[in-house]
Amino acid sequence: MSVPEINGTGVRLRALAEAELDDVVAGWPEPASRWGAAGAGAWAIADPATDRLLGAVALDHQDPARGQAEALFWVRPDDRRRGVATAALTALAGWALDAGHWARLELLIPWQNAPAQRVALAAGFAREGVRRGVLADDDGTRAEAVAFARVAGDAPGPVPRLLPDFPGGELTDGVVTLRPLVPDDIPFYTALHLVRDVVETTVPPTPPSTAQIRHRCTAAEAHWLAGIRADLVIADVATGTPTGNIGLFYMEPGTGQAMIGYSMLPEWRGRGYATRAAKLISLWVFAETGIARLIAGTTPTNLGSQRVLERAGFRQEAFMRSRLPGKDDTRQDDLQYVLLPEDVLNAVSTQP
Repeated sequence: MSVPEINGTGVRLRALAEAELDDVVAGWPEPASRWGAAGAGAWAIADPATDRLLGAVALDHQDPARGQAEALFWVRPDDRRRGVATAALTALAGWALDAGHWARLELLIPWQNAPAQRVALAAGFAREGVRRGVLADDDGTRAEAVAFARVAGDAPGPVPRLLPDFPGGELTDGVVTLRPLVPDDIPFYTALHLVRDVVETTVPPTPPSTAQIRHRCTAAEAHWLAGIRADLVIADVATGTPTGNIGLFYMEPGTGQAMIGYSMLPEWRGRGYATRAAKLISLWVFAETGIARLIAGTTPTNLGSQRVLERAGFRQEAFMRSRLPGKDDTRQDDLQYVLLPEDVLNAVSTQP
C-alpha cells in the first residue's frame, strides 16, 4: 500500500524506495522482512534537505476494529543520538492520532533497550506497564516487554519523568561517586548480595537468584525512566572501585514519599561511604524531584545503619512492630527514620 508523506521537525517521512528496502531489512530484519516489496506499511525517515535515508518507522499489527496499531522505529547507527527517532515517531503519531486515522498507538520495548524507551517518552508515549511473554528471544523463549502508548487526545510533548537523570550522569562529593547500576555490574552486585548480613537485612531476607540479579542490573535504567526506583553504585573516587549500593524507591508519588536503602561490602565499611551516599542522594532528591519526604528503615538491632542515617541528617520517627518479613517465617520490627527538605537546609546553613 502507498503511504502519505509526513513532514516532521528535521525529518521527512516518505515511502521507502525499492533500493532502500534491502538496507532497512539488513539493519532491522524484524519486522522489515514482513513488509514486502516497496516497503508496504512503512515509511522511510529521510533528511528533508538531502533526502538521505536515516531510518524507518512503521505501523505494524494494525487492528482497525479497535483503532490501534503498534508503532516501530529504527535509525541507522551513524544517525543515532541526534533526535531522529524522536522526531520521526512524533511526526508519525501526530499524523496517525491527530488526523484521526487511529485512536491508539502502542510501543513494545525490551527491558534492556533503554534508549528506545527514552525515545518513547520523548515522543509522548506514556509507560503503561509490562506485558509478559510478548517478545520472542533468540533462544526460542518468550520475554517481557515494557509497554508504552499514546492515544488520541494526549497532550503534545514529552512525558514528564518523576526521576530525572543525574546532571552529568553521576553525583560525587570528591570521596565517593554515585552512578547508575549497569549490566557490567552483575559480578559486583552478585558478590554484594551474597554477603551474609546484607542478605539478612534484605526484604525478604533471601539471596536473590542469578536471574533476579541479571534483571536488576539490565533493567535498572528502565526502572529509573519509569520513576519506580533508582539503583546506584557507590564507587570510591580514588580507585573507581564499586564499594556498595544505594537505592531510591519511589513508592508513593501521590504523597511525594520515597525510601532509600543501602548496603556496603565488608571491606569498605567504617569509612563513612554510606553516609556520604545518603547525603548525596538526599540533596539530589530534594533539589531535582517532587519528593517531599525521604524515609529509611532499619531493624532495632542494626546500630551501624542507624548511625549512617543519623549522620546523614535523618531523624527517628516511628517504631513499627512486626513490619518486615524475617527468616523462617518470623517477623521483624522496623525502626523508621525520615528526612525533610528543611532538615537538609538547616544542616547546610549551620555548617561552618
